[in-house]
Amino acid sequence: MKQLLIVAHVPSKNTQALCDAVARGASHADIYNVQVRALTPFEAGPDDVRAADAIILGTTENLGHMSGALKDFFDRTYYAVLEEKQGLAYALYIRAGHDGTGTRRSIETIVTGLRWREVQPPLICRGDYSSDFVPQCEELGLAMAAGLEAGIF
Repeated sequence: MKQLLIVAHVPSKNTQALCDAVARGASHADIYNVQVRALTPFEAGPDDVRAADAIILGTTENLGHMSGALKDFFDRTYYAVLEEKQGLAYALYIRAGHDGTGTRRSIETIVTGLRWREVQPPLICRGDYSSDFVPQCEELGLAMAAGLEAGIF
């Protein structure tokens, strides 16, 4: 059984709905051999990353950067997993009030240092909140779980 970890900052009903959609997509009925765990950045730690075969990161755009919660997650896990999780497949979604560029760049800097492998382009949910973001997040979760189950990454 493969392990897909979702680490998402969910400070509002809308961001919780996005995380739930990612988890729902990853837990699709056609996916049999992937176990999904969704944790907040404050709940997740090095052991969770070590157990993961792939990870989906979710964050809000805060002043042009990732959330402080996701930064805290990286601060607590970076060196603990640096050597043993190189090549970890990851995907990213950002709930961005603006364009998400700075947020994306700040996360890519860290995951580059970790030598994690981006397996899907980042999903950036830009502008005012839209219910259209939910199916996009669900598709992200499904694609990650399907790729993991198929052994693509």
